[in-house]
Amino acid sequence: MSTDFGGMEDLLQDFLTEASELLSEVDNKLVELEKRPNDKNLLNDIFRGFHTIKGGAGFLNVDAMVRLCHRTENLFDKLRTLELVLTPEIMDTIMAATGIVRDMFGALAKGALPANAPEELIAALDAVLEGRPLETVVAHIAAPAPSPTPAAAIPTHGPDWDTLYNALLGIQSAPSPVIAAVATPINNETQHGPAAMEHVVTDPMNSLKPAPVKAAVAAPQQQQQQQVAAAPQEATIRIDTVRLDQVLNLSGEIGLTKNRLTTLRTDIMAGKMDSNTLKAMDEAISQLDLLVGDLQNAVMKTRMQPIGRLFQKYPRLARDLARQLGKDVELVISGEETELDKTMLEDLNDPLVHLVRNAVDHGIETMEDRKTSGKPAKAIVELSATQVGDHILIAITDDGRGMRPDVIRKKAVEKGLIDVETANSLDDKQSLQLIFMPGFSTKDQVSSVSGRGVGMDVVKTNIQRLNGRIDIQSVVGEGSRFTISLPLTLAILPVLVVRVCDQPFAVPLAMVREIIPIRHEQIQEVSGRATIVVRDEILSVRSLASLLGWEEVQLPQFGVLMQSAEHSFILAVDSFIGRDDVVIKPLQNIRPKGVAGATLSGDGSVVLVLDMEDLLGAADADNSAIRTSRFLEKTE
Repeated sequence: MSTDFGGMEDLLQDFLTEASELLSEVDNKLVELEKRPNDKNLLNDIFRGFHTIKGGAGFLNVDAMVRLCHRTENLFDKLRTLELVLTPEIMDTIMAATGIVRDMFGALAKGALPANAPEELIAALDAVLEGRPLETVVAHIAAPAPSPTPAAAIPTHGPDWDTLYNALLGIQSAPSPVIAAVATPINNETQHGPAAMEHVVTDPMNSLKPAPVKAAVAAPQQQQQQQVAAAPQEATIRIDTVRLDQVLNLSGEIGLTKNRLTTLRTDIMAGKMDSNTLKAMDEAISQLDLLVGDLQNAVMKTRMQPIGRLFQKYPRLARDLARQLGKDVELVISGEETELDKTMLEDLNDPLVHLVRNAVDHGIETMEDRKTSGKPAKAIVELSATQVGDHILIAITDDGRGMRPDVIRKKAVEKGLIDVETANSLDDKQSLQLIFMPGFSTKDQVSSVSGRGVGMDVVKTNIQRLNGRIDIQSVVGEGSRFTISLPLTLAILPVLVVRVCDQPFAVPLAMVREIIPIRHEQIQEVSGRATIVVRDEILSVRSLASLLGWEEVQLPQFGVLMQSAEHSFILAVDSFIGRDDVVIKPLQNIRPKGVAGATLSGDGSVVLVLDMEDLLGAADADNSAIRTSRFLEKTE
């Protein structure tokens, strides 16, 4: 039911933003607490988190949330004073409470007062607080595989600079810490003893029997996982005030330079063309060039957010799924400080949910199987992020059973996705890519977790919409690694502009090691490919014209020694235009193979920015060795 918050709508939005982040931190600390149940610092942090959320809810008169948080913080008060010992059943009950609190946030976001927490959950919390036995709480979280985000909800291109700058002008500074302001001071003796519990009317007979909390635990956790998989995109962004101040300072400097240029233009129009005036004009233009470059960088940084804000959702997800499957799995996160554009960050949620769940469900063996194979019972899933040149690399690694290419090929044939002849022609690396085909699954039975064959298809589709790619490495018996490579499509990208067949193209400068002249007598054929030995390293020569599918008008004269994550090669081109810093504009409604976007040169012409990884992959799949052999024929 909708309600009026008495003109406190702004405070409500601030509360929801800050409390949601705080609850995510609490969830992660709860996962840590299971590993270190006697860690008093963790217990105190979690206790303060619940108390802070309760204080904000009380300020907004959200009584249902206040009552639930109050019971939960009382439970933590008993844990930290050693009146209670943390058990898996108590932890499941706590996790159920955080799931219900998150549901209440959802109701508040829609302008409605949340309903009271389920009676079974309240009864379970009361039973724990009063020292009565709990029924065995089954942590089976019957959560279906996350539904993919509708295609229309994922943008195929980023905003242009006008949109970006206008959006920046409308951004407000970060909201004030409302929660901290409205939260009452913590007073253990007066607020958190059992006698301070709110009066709740209950059936006295129910207090004599264990609380049926199984359903109460399963439901909120299922809803919490669905929210992780399909959370709505936020329309606001938090910006560090230091970055915003930098943008404002640069805007002021540009304004001053503009005034200087206006004055010089007036002088020139009046016929003042002496050397001092022209020198002053040149200096002002150079200053404007530097300031605009700095402003572009500063504006782009305002949209950059640490990827840790996304990663913090997954420890709870992995923990709940592992409990459901009877596995012992620890999710290890690194690279949280790596920054990525906010829009791309939001669209990564669905793929990462699928990959984390897939690692826990498919990748990790049962504890019995791990012991049989000599592995520790506790499995490790690693989620990491790092920036490499002009790309962000996100890796999900597990130490599980690994993937067998022969089994994958057999399953794909059984499901009618490929024929036997195609299966026999695939190597191991190509076979691993079959798991991304729609309808592919290695599970014979559909469960609440997996088996429908939609998860990995969604992963690859969504990554491709972000102009990214995903690769797999797997060793049977040792584990698997999924690596997502994403371009910084909204960043100012240093490029090397080359010319082929009288057309300019830009390649990322981060991939360029050096530029060498091509002496055709040095080219040798190895396995049908043109190669050159550079300092005892045999490198293949890939003609850019051939990669683009064009006929070569002339023999390439120069080679760009390129180094990427998977390839080291020489890119043969006709000539060079030079180095430049460009802003990549995504091509609307189309995405040609090997093209990351476009930019404008100084003379106003359009220059395509090449995605070399994608271009090489497409050429290899199209048997580009045949086109390369034509290059060899011309060298004879």
